[in-house]
Amino acid sequence: MKATHSDPTVQPVPASVVAAVDAADTTLSNPKWAVIALGSNLGNRLETLQGAIDALEDTPGVRVKAVSPVYETEPWGVDPGSQPSYLNAVALVKTTLPPSSLLERAHAVEEAFHRVREERWGARTIDVDIVAYADVVSDDPVLTLPHPRAHQRAFVLAPWHDVDPEARIPGHGTVGDLLASLGHDGVMPRTDLELRLPE
Repeated sequence: MKATHSDPTVQPVPASVVAAVDAADTTLSNPKWAVIALGSNLGNRLETLQGAIDALEDTPGVRVKAVSPVYETEPWGVDPGSQPSYLNAVALVKTTLPPSSLLERAHAVEEAFHRVREERWGARTIDVDIVAYADVVSDDPVLTLPHPRAHQRAFVLAPWHDVDPEARIPGHGTVGDLLASLGHDGVMPRTDLELRLPE
């Protein structure tokens, strides 16, 4: 017996609609590129980083387009050996959210993974920082763009360079040149670990 399609609830989704959903950024209105740095040094670090990437992808108006290799790094701004080492990565996203809304989402992801803000440079389950948003330059104290210290941090520059070798930080130069001047001390690639793009 030939199936009928009179019931709209059982009709197959047209391939064109599936393709449009799969390439959802083509339906966004003038999306912007943003660079998000991720770090974790408590709990299951890799699982937490992956969870944060998946949570960003689940955000309306955000599509994760690239995820960097994973690096293990020494904690920044604290005495050596006083904290566990970090796993760090960078995600490139396309978004129609304004920077302020993307920041709210970044903070919501941190809260979902029980990020506690008790001390500066303290250990944390997850750190989600907006490093750059398009070519926006802003000295807003709530969200300074580009990130005011990204150009000094190899644990941001190394994974960023991996996913976007031509990247520049407005006012500071290319990520490649900045990384070359800083070097890779304390920043080790973890080729045994991998983050995946959300499906």
